[in-house]
Amino acid sequence: MVKSMDSSTNTGYSTPGKPFTRDTNYINDRIVADPEAHRDADPYEYNTIGTLTTGLTKDAEAWPVEAGRYRLVAARACPWANRTIIVRRLLGLEDAISLGTPGPTHDANSWTFDLDPDGVDPVLGTHRLQENYFKRFPDYPRGITVPAIVDIPTGGVVTNDYPQITLDFSTEWTAFHRDGAPNLLPEEHLDEMFDIIKRIFTEVNNGVYRAGFAGSQEAYEDAYERLFTAMDWLEERLTTRRYLMGEHITEADVRLFTTLVRFDPAYHGHFKCNRNKLIEFSALWAYARDLFQTPGFGDTVDFQQVKDHYYIVHRDINPSGIVPKGPVLAEWLTEHGRQDLGGSPFGDGTAPGPVREGEGVDPATNPLYA
Repeated sequence: MVKSMDSSTNTGYSTPGKPFTRDTNYINDRIVADPEAHRDADPYEYNTIGTLTTGLTKDAEAWPVEAGRYRLVAARACPWANRTIIVRRLLGLEDAISLGTPGPTHDANSWTFDLDPDGVDPVLGTHRLQENYFKRFPDYPRGITVPAIVDIPTGGVVTNDYPQITLDFSTEWTAFHRDGAPNLLPEEHLDEMFDIIKRIFTEVNNGVYRAGFAGSQEAYEDAYERLFTAMDWLEERLTTRRYLMGEHITEADVRLFTTLVRFDPAYHGHFKCNRNKLIEFSALWAYARDLFQTPGFGDTVDFQQVKDHYYIVHRDINPSGIVPKGPVLAEWLTEHGRQDLGGSPFGDGTAPGPVREGEGVDPATNPLYA
């Protein structure tokens, strides 16, 4: 169990009588290989899944790619942050971008570095991620979210635009990719992949939150129906192909995995997404196990932190703060049979090496380390 902290003041996730609407106003600065090219390009309109466009949104800044300058702050409990940890590891960016991991619970103000000695991030020297937001924007008016990339020299947050962060890891940080890094954005699949990513975001990634934080029966039932319509579509798609885009892992698989791996521990019960458990979908459950057992995916997951976050922090829908003991985790290591569909996880690339020292998860909370 995590260190004790008061999360009882975290209210307002669910607004009575209203559907849940995600605040998608992020710090849209980008870290790019050629800042001048992005500054000189025409601006573009922000979208919720990110872009491969050269340019910036209105009032955004371009920061230079520079190894060792930035720290990725990403709580393992959070699915949006988990994406960035996975992509960083798959591409081999550990030496270029350091990793800070806040604890799974937070109060109404901020994620905190309560897992680190004395509750202080050893690189940033801060107790709360909020301090790093305020160093850049003293009157920052929005929620303190993860993932966030912090400029180590100034201590200020550069960006918390999570859908863009992983795309830029793939396209702007290529000089620091490891040998054998997979291509997560295959050009021949981009158009279809972004359509799929959009549907996964609206109906699944955010769909579970729309169900869990619905403020009315009508809003909940609408979110529930949309979610399971999409889950049925994914089940059908993955019955005949190993990965979402075919034979190899792509960005789309990363984005779906972080929701699926949390489905039975959190979303099925806590968010009332209970038509089916993940383990009751034949193809989706096998697909999720295939990814979990692939280096770079399951080795980033801490199931206890996931459960602690959802059940302790969301007191408006779980007032007791009681965290469930289940589900049984050993099933994540059972045979999945997905290799019979052909393909290989990394295509022409290779698997990432062992998890870096100090970046592993608690062996007690992940069956890969049992």
